[in-house]
Amino acid sequence: MLAKYPGRCALCQAPIGPGDEIVSAGRDATAWAHADCGTELALPGLTPTRTSAAPTRGKAGKPRTPKAPMTIPDGATFVYTDGACSGNPGPGGWAWAIDRERFASGSERPSTNQRMEVRAALEAVTALTGPLVVVSDSTYVVNCFRDQWWAGWLERGWTNSQKKPVANRDLWEPLVHAVRQREDVAFQWVKGHSGHEMNDLVDELAVAASLAGS
Repeated sequence: MLAKYPGRCALCQAPIGPGDEIVSAGRDATAWAHADCGTELALPGLTPTRTSAAPTRGKAGKPRTPKAPMTIPDGATFVYTDGACSGNPGPGGWAWAIDRERFASGSERPSTNQRMEVRAALEAVTALTGPLVVVSDSTYVVNCFRDQWWAGWLERGWTNSQKKPVANRDLWEPLVHAVRQREDVAFQWVKGHSGHEMNDLVDELAVAASLAGS
């Protein structure tokens, strides 16, 4: 179904805009998720994303262990990424940064928050060499690789579990290809707007890029 009002995805925490395709995120009638976030969590072996480390419960009431984080490659450089959008859709911006001296940003118009999160990761992975840990506050990006959503997409010819085209394929496809080809990239989640210095920096860069492109 399509969203009538703005909100926030219960799974990836990115904004939901009027007209976005959404699905119910659980028994709570007020909880909604982007269609791609919700449908990919229904794939065999995947469990809903939680911000807590506490075990979740399956259909039989048995505890489930949260997915383990990806293994950090030896000698990896940590690169922080973020995306922003002034409106959804609207002028978008992306950014990545290793530190305050090494960073990049750009814009896309029109765009969406989800597109810019993926674009930021794509730009980092294709611009930087050597082992990498991509740190993002988007579970949409991190869980795609931690839980291998991309494997299901490839098996189904770039359609999701509802047999609909994967959203943002033009960005996901080159990102998945680059990560699989390199085999030295891991993804790690960080809570957004939590006072993390580098997450705050890429957020500022992405927002500035989105405004510059408006």
